[in-house]
Amino acid sequence: MANPKPHPFWWERDTTPGYVLLAAAILSFALSNSALTPAWKALLAAPVELTIGGYQLISSVKAMVKDALMAVFFLYVGLELKRECVEGPFRNPREAALPALGAIGGMAAPALIFLTVAGDEFSRGWAIPTATDIAFAVGVLSLLGARVPAGVRLFLLALAIADDLGAILVIALFYSGALKMSALAVSALLTLALFVLNWRGVRALTPYWILGVLLWGAMAQTGMSPTLAGVLTALAIPMHRPDGRSPLVAAEHALKVPVQLGIMPIFALASAGVSLAGVDGADLMHPVALGIAAGLVLGKPIGIVTLTWIGSKVLRQALPASPLALLGTAMIAGIGFTMSLFVGALAFPEEAMQAPVRFGVLGGSLISACFGLALLALALPRGTPTARSEELAEQEATAEAEGVLDKRT
Repeated sequence: MANPKPHPFWWERDTTPGYVLLAAAILSFALSNSALTPAWKALLAAPVELTIGGYQLISSVKAMVKDALMAVFFLYVGLELKRECVEGPFRNPREAALPALGAIGGMAAPALIFLTVAGDEFSRGWAIPTATDIAFAVGVLSLLGARVPAGVRLFLLALAIADDLGAILVIALFYSGALKMSALAVSALLTLALFVLNWRGVRALTPYWILGVLLWGAMAQTGMSPTLAGVLTALAIPMHRPDGRSPLVAAEHALKVPVQLGIMPIFALASAGVSLAGVDGADLMHPVALGIAAGLVLGKPIGIVTLTWIGSKVLRQALPASPLALLGTAMIAGIGFTMSLFVGALAFPEEAMQAPVRFGVLGGSLISACFGLALLALALPRGTPTARSEELAEQEATAEAEGVLDKRT
């Protein structure tokens, strides 16, 4: 009789990252609305100087989390996305197009709903509900653990990455000052160098990490989010070596625990602490608050589901999930949270507008998360989804043993 499979440790369970992220968010919110608020704000604003060649890359603890640690998070999700594009279902370009179309709908519909509800007077806030907070969306989805099929998680991941790239572009074009063309040129050259490494057959990971760090530093000077460097580096990492092993899978597995149980909770601690000081009931009914909430709660699922469904018909591809599960996933994408708050601060810098923005973002994100989880809990059967292929399972087992710096040739 075979020995029963041992129960995983708590940190190995599929639901653990979601619960840890939720606990960190609650703690951050409590710290930002208590007697400890001044000390907590001082800690986040504490100077952390990182200057290279006269250029300041990091200025504070919060900036380090937002720009540096989250670049590693984007590297991790970029690796997962590339693996699925090379070995998984997204190797079919038609199927890969569905989340891209969903992301377009998930940006267009919320913007239109916001403009309809908020009116011309507040039209400059149109981009606030178009954003998806990828870290919180993935963390909330993980609360359902192994019930979430790989296709649903992958669809949300790809959609959220495309959405975030769109948000970065919107910020650069509509809410930022002039982009630094010299830094953009250096970033382009470093990106090209990363893909040349792949093309030339370099399979050791260390050169990619070195160029990735340099790319991050260059991106930090462009006026755009340097977290984009994580995605670009991930796309250049090679999938296979001549011996059949995978540098990409090795890197992904080495980053999994630090990202899920380290970077994501730290990000929640640094970003989820929204103060409600000075907020009153009138702010709840402000056109901006209503427009943001409606954009996140209604616009996201309407836009994502509509364009994904149209794309599936035109491209003759199956939907990534059942209609109910797709709707639940689209509502999870309505968690705008930190990305929406960031865009809101750029669109409405006036102090009087901060409370309506916070109410709209927090209310819309919370409603989206609750309804999305409820719909997915109804749509997804209990039990463990189908296991991965034996070849990929063998690669993952090898990756666990090899670690992140694979120097073999």
